[in-house]
Amino acid sequence: MCSPEEAALLRLEEVFSATLARINSRVLQPLFTDAPESSDSEGRECLQLLQQLHRSSQQLWEVTEDSLRSLRERLCHPDTIGLESLLLLRCADHVLQVHVEYIESYTNCVVMQAFQKAAKRRSDYWRRQRKALQQLLWGVSSEGSVGTALVQALRQPLTHHVQQYVLLLLSLRDTMGEHHPTQELVVHATTLFGNLQSFLRQALDQAVATQVLWRTLSSRPRDALCTPARRLLQDSQDVPVTVTPLRAERVLLFDDVLVLLQGHNVHTFDLKLVWVDSEQDGCMFHLLTPEEEFFFCSKDPQGQVVWQWKVTQAVCQALRGKKDFPLLGAGLEPSKPPVCRSMAYTFLAEGRLCQATYEGEWCQGRPHGKGTLKWPDGRNHVGNFCQGLEHGFGICLLPQASEDKFDCYKCHWQEGSMCGYGICEYGTDEVYKGYFQEGLRHGFGVLESTLQAPQHCKYTGHWVRGQRSGYGVEEDGDRGEHYIGMWQADQRHGPGVMVTQAGVCYQGTFQADKIVGPGILLSEDDSLYEGTFTRDLTLMGKGKVTFPNGFILEGSFGSGTGRGLHTQGVLDTAALPPDPSSTCKRQLGLGAFPVESRWQGVYGPFHDFLRAGCPGDLQEALLGFHVQTSRELRKSQEYLCCERTQPDDSAGTMEDILEELLQHRDPEALPQCLSKALSNSLHPLGKLLRTLMLTFQATYAGIGANKHLQGLAQEEVKQHAQELWAAYRGLLQVALQRKGQVPEEEEDPETRDRQVHGLMLPLVLPSFYSELFTLYLLLHEREDSLYSQGITNLSLFPDTKLLEFLDVQKHLWPLKDLTLTTNQRHSLVRDKCFLSATECLQKVISTMDPREKLEVLERTYGEIEATVSRVLGQEHKLPMDDLLPLLLYVVSRARIQHLGAEIHLIRDMMDPIHTGGLYDFLLTALESCYEHIQKEDMHRLPSRRDSGEPW
Repeated sequence: MCSPEEAALLRLEEVFSATLARINSRVLQPLFTDAPESSDSEGRECLQLLQQLHRSSQQLWEVTEDSLRSLRERLCHPDTIGLESLLLLRCADHVLQVHVEYIESYTNCVVMQAFQKAAKRRSDYWRRQRKALQQLLWGVSSEGSVGTALVQALRQPLTHHVQQYVLLLLSLRDTMGEHHPTQELVVHATTLFGNLQSFLRQALDQAVATQVLWRTLSSRPRDALCTPARRLLQDSQDVPVTVTPLRAERVLLFDDVLVLLQGHNVHTFDLKLVWVDSEQDGCMFHLLTPEEEFFFCSKDPQGQVVWQWKVTQAVCQALRGKKDFPLLGAGLEPSKPPVCRSMAYTFLAEGRLCQATYEGEWCQGRPHGKGTLKWPDGRNHVGNFCQGLEHGFGICLLPQASEDKFDCYKCHWQEGSMCGYGICEYGTDEVYKGYFQEGLRHGFGVLESTLQAPQHCKYTGHWVRGQRSGYGVEEDGDRGEHYIGMWQADQRHGPGVMVTQAGVCYQGTFQADKIVGPGILLSEDDSLYEGTFTRDLTLMGKGKVTFPNGFILEGSFGSGTGRGLHTQGVLDTAALPPDPSSTCKRQLGLGAFPVESRWQGVYGPFHDFLRAGCPGDLQEALLGFHVQTSRELRKSQEYLCCERTQPDDSAGTMEDILEELLQHRDPEALPQCLSKALSNSLHPLGKLLRTLMLTFQATYAGIGANKHLQGLAQEEVKQHAQELWAAYRGLLQVALQRKGQVPEEEEDPETRDRQVHGLMLPLVLPSFYSELFTLYLLLHEREDSLYSQGITNLSLFPDTKLLEFLDVQKHLWPLKDLTLTTNQRHSLVRDKCFLSATECLQKVISTMDPREKLEVLERTYGEIEATVSRVLGQEHKLPMDDLLPLLLYVVSRARIQHLGAEIHLIRDMMDPIHTGGLYDFLLTALESCYEHIQKEDMHRLPSRRDSGEPW
């Protein structure tokens, strides 16, 4: 059996469907069909609103028809079709949404007075239709305006229909048992349409209030504010409120904007970018916007509460993007707007952000978080912001005025200025990588012209407030010069060393980019000049030249146009040849630039990082980042982003790094731990090492690869090892402090030196080895040339003749190790004796670690003794008189290139703990062999008489 309420619902739907059909045919269609084409925008807008209302009405009629059909089927077949089949219960949310869309379309027409304007265009027609309208309405006066009648014609049926829905659904709910299967559906539908009734009442009230407002406002603010969807929520004429400091005459709160009227000026504030300060003082509360902040003051607490609540709920509604249902502030979502939001806004006030559009995250009226700033002139900044200022990592593009190029800054920012590490690609084909402070280059940095630049130039060193100052290295490709020394205010100033592409070296004093006072000049042929110069290193004034053959020229030097160099002085040809260490091997720069202060711009930020406790937010600003470089920048910059890539060798968070150091600080695990850290470009130690490698390459590679700089490079590598060990110790202390453990005691100098030379130096030396060993090669090129010639001559000897020539006692000859063929004699065998020792010694060039090289030398000594012991048939310890000839034989057969460079590098870089020990003894023996091979008696070719055999 069907209930009486279901039958009543059927009749209600039949009446409403018929009413909607009549409204469509008698009201809506005549309003926009056959209407004359309007030439003004207001008329076109009115027509569009009516057409939208007609579409919404048609959808409402279709839903009503569907509901009607479901009711009829239910009434015809009550036994087989259950109550849950009713569209009104089964699809209550859909039915509700169609009603809401119709209400919004209708209220838009009410706000814009679309009915009155459309009726006015066909006034004669509507006067004839007044009787037809009266059939749709109750109590419509025959004297009322046609526009008012049209408004009532659409409002009354809808209001009555929703009201009846609620009453019948309530009655149906009350007649059901508590456990009825459709109880939940009926309760849900009752709640929805009860809310719809409240929503309809509020929507109609807001529409009427907004329509009245538009009629009362003057044309200028009305034209600026009037839109169909905008609704008035509060007016200061109804609840008085004053605004300071703007002194607004009238305050209007709409559902999307807050409006302050000052005479003819209209100030609008997007509610999505309005923040209501939760703290209040008496009858006053605080509002924040991107460019303004003001206070709302009311005469009484009640007025203040009304305005604060209305503004708060309006902001929430605007952020959600849809009207609260059923009433303002009655939505299911939180009624307190979020402090942090993501929005776009164009700044209008004068200042650095004028005309700039910011799109991104906000907090309390200020850009805060990730976002993008774009100016009309092409400037663009994307990155992190804090309280309205660029803060954190960001990428900034600045267009150049004269050309279609950009300066691209990929930097860390602090309170609106570049601060920390950054990479800047300039439109002038230059790239800067280094540190900034207050927007200027400050600290360590590298400025280099790109390959596309017509003249290559590179500066690696220190900066002070945007200018080169302090220690730095410059390579000028155009002039073919390499400068190492001090700078001040972007000019060479103080002690410096200059190396030219031609191999000329100068050491002296610079002032304001000019050479001043006496200096030293070393030419490629090892001539030495001591005196004064011109800017281009031309000899000028009093000086002394010492030639490689020992001649000394002392006097006055000068030059003139077309005259070349001329001198007046005394040439001393009786002087003894100079000590090679004073000319060929003379080292420049030692003492002029204390090694501990050269690269403080690299060490300093790391020490500051340690003192700050290694905070994670400073890690990237200190250690750098990985950003894909792109010189081809499109004008649109649509792809610009500030995401940094993380390579596969990511070191993890700072907490992970410190934890790993704690777990591997015992002596057995520490070497491997340090090796792993130094090899990782994202580890603090690895990043520091790579920066030091960069400075080393900039100083001693290319034109800087000069033998007179070997001393500078050697002490620099040792200093870097010491600083890296101090950096490790600093990280370890921070790790202990974070764990609440007692920091380790400070190392005494002896312990520190032992760890630096025994542990850290062997780990870091490979990173500098290529440039450093090249300098050793150049420094010892002359001796190595003599050594190589001696090796070539000795290689002509067969084994037995060479052993005899080197005075190796015959009972030590390992002839029993030789396997001869039928036609072979001992006197013809070559490169077979002491073969294991020879092969062992050859491995000295396979490693870059001085300690491992010494170990190779020790194993070579062991192989020689083992071979001799096997020949003698008993264990035998070789005295020095027997060892040196045998070692000399092995060295000659190993044919190691550049042995002099190898020996001197080992001597300079080995751990001082080995001084006076076995390693020192063996290295001294190897040096003796090297020097012996260079002697004249090793350079004569063996004759047939010497060998006794045909060659």
